[in-house]
Amino acid sequence: MLRFGKFLAAAMIALSLVGMFDAASAQTPDPRNWRQVDPENTLYIDTVHGRIVVELYPEIAPRHVERIKALTRLGFYDGLTFHRVVDDFMAQTGDPLGTGEGASSLPDLREEFMFRRGPEMPFIQAAEQSRARLGFYKALPIESQPDAQMAVTNDGRVSANALHCQGVVSMARSDNPNSGNSQFFIMRQPNSALDKRYTIFGRVVWGQEAVMQIAVGNPPPNPDRMIAVRVAADLPESERAPIYVLRSDGPQFRDLIEETRRERRADFSVCDVQIPARVPRNPNRERSWWSIIPFIP
Repeated sequence: MLRFGKFLAAAMIALSLVGMFDAASAQTPDPRNWRQVDPENTLYIDTVHGRIVVELYPEIAPRHVERIKALTRLGFYDGLTFHRVVDDFMAQTGDPLGTGEGASSLPDLREEFMFRRGPEMPFIQAAEQSRARLGFYKALPIESQPDAQMAVTNDGRVSANALHCQGVVSMARSDNPNSGNSQFFIMRQPNSALDKRYTIFGRVVWGQEAVMQIAVGNPPPNPDRMIAVRVAADLPESERAPIYVLRSDGPQFRDLIEETRRERRADFSVCDVQIPARVPRNPNRERSWWSIIPFIP
């Protein structure tokens, strides 16, 4: 039964990747509007519901991204459960004990709730609420001071923080702000009460549907697991696909914001803006979906 379960999991992951290829164009997307996600800062989380692809942001939370990649490369996350999943909130994992009380043997991390944004990190404003400027850096929803203030700060940068919208990945902690270690959670729905209180280090750019299918409970009666977690750059090219995300600094992105604003009207929020991603076909090489992922015996 265990062997069949692993086979089924592999099949589900493969099928999710087939969809990635079938839904995409046969050509590389226009670079004016699409950017390729860096494999070194891309996390693959394989589940029975499909692959969850997370873009990591070392420029936002360098210590936390370094920790996540280090534990991933040690195989620490393989097989760990989603031990706390709240339906309209988030899915939490990364605890070797599966109780919510466990952690890795590495030291706890200092918080990285805020970051300093410079001119190399373009901010695209989508809304202004109570004088707070809300928008995007890459695929990440953020709040930021305006660019004009860079001219009067000592470091030429301004304060910013990421927002807990759906798909955002954040580090769990205890009451101590500097107690993040190995546990993290993926947002199933927005929750602004977490902003500037938990360190955000990534966002799901593909596979949010899989996140929404994770078994609910605290703990769930039959918890789902992370079958395998890998940094994309560590896999052979045949086992990964180049993912392109709509550029937040491209000409099509403002159209996306305005379209979402028209649909939502008075209820509009930056968390409503769903940033599309795509995987182009490779016309020079035929790839079966079994070649995209390693077989799990």
